[in-house]
Amino acid sequence: MAKKVLEGKTIGYRNHPQLTIFRNYERPVDLINGYLFQIYLEARKRGYSFDLSKIEALELREVVTVTREQLKEEFRLLLEKLKVRDKGKFEEIKNLEFDSVEPNPVFRVA
Repeated sequence: MAKKVLEGKTIGYRNHPQLTIFRNYERPVDLINGYLFQIYLEARKRGYSFDLSKIEALELREVVTVTREQLKEEFRLLLEKLKVRDKGKFEEIKNLEFDSVEPNPVFRVA
C-alpha cells in the first residue's frame, strides 16, 4: 500500500505519518523499493512468501538517516499492530531492549 501511495496510484493513506521519511527522500519510490527488497530478503530467510514482482529492481547506493526517536516510534507502532494481528510475535518481542532493535538496512540511525 505504501508503495502505491508514493507512486500516486491510490488516494487512501496519502497523509500517513509513516510515509514522511520516504516522502522527504528525493526519490521516494526508489527508497520504498529498496526498503521492500530488504523485507523480501528477510522474509525469504524466515521461509515466508513475498511477491518480489511488486518491487522494481534498482541499486540503492545510499542510506537514509533517521533519528533514534523515529525508530522508536516505528517499533511502538509495530508492537501495536502485532498485539492485534500476531499475539505470539507480540509476546516474543514486547520486552526487547530497544538498543537491540536494528533498522531496515536502507536506514542509518543518527
